[in-house]
Amino acid sequence: MQKDRTLNLIHLHFIVFIWGFTAILGKLISIDSLPLVWYRMTIAALAIFVYMLFSGFSFKVDKKTFLWLVLAGIVVAGHWVTFFYAIKIATVSVALAMMSTGAFFTALLEPLLFKRKVIAYEILFGIAVIMGLMLIFRVESTYTEGMVVALLSAFLAAVFSLINGKLVKTHRPSVISFYELGIGVLFLSIVMGYRTNFNMNFEAIDITDWLYLLILGLVCTSYAFIASIKVMRVLTPYTVMLTTNLEPIYGIVLAWFIFGADEKMNPLFYVGALIILITVVLNGILKYKTRIK
Repeated sequence: MQKDRTLNLIHLHFIVFIWGFTAILGKLISIDSLPLVWYRMTIAALAIFVYMLFSGFSFKVDKKTFLWLVLAGIVVAGHWVTFFYAIKIATVSVALAMMSTGAFFTALLEPLLFKRKVIAYEILFGIAVIMGLMLIFRVESTYTEGMVVALLSAFLAAVFSLINGKLVKTHRPSVISFYELGIGVLFLSIVMGYRTNFNMNFEAIDITDWLYLLILGLVCTSYAFIASIKVMRVLTPYTVMLTTNLEPIYGIVLAWFIFGADEKMNPLFYVGALIILITVVLNGILKYKTRIK
């Protein structure tokens, strides 16, 4: 049993490492963020569709669930587009540091959506996150636009996680993912069609970009999603939460090695990012202990 838990913990770290590598791919892929996400979601949706067919899973969902899936699909599409756009106009480190605020936004939205009281320590943690953000904005003002876009992406990620948190209790994760990805593809197709800049000439994308897109769609999206669900059956939510918070760290370290000087920030940037990360981890620890009690 202990061996099984250890193997799953190593597997989870690998998955989180893959999630951190997603930001690197976003910087390496030369196409714009909108078509980039369209290709990512299309590849991932097709892969999960094939997986469901071979697994014999049913595609049926009720009308109410479908409406929630439509909303979630649009939200996650917006989250990924803004995330990759932030990386394009700023840096991987800046985008990931801002994405760390996702848990903070979740803490703000939970009392509104689930009609619960605001916990005192959430207010203190909120102030700490704001202080960390202010420090980052002050020392890296060159990337202000990218930071604002990344914060919007973090907010959308929080909304998406809250919707999925309700859906996953009664529906198979692969079914949820298939519909959300498919709806996201349709939504982005409409947006790109409206903007009249959707290039369906696949030959215009070079072989390197195709390789990165396949890794992004198959490994970083389809595989990582299904694998993360499997390890959650063995590991506790507390372990998963703490490990997942390492994603920005993995991504920032990878960015240092791959992009070199372009990803070296002012030392105070890392102080601000660390304040945010510590706050997020402490918030998760306290929430977990509260649930245990």
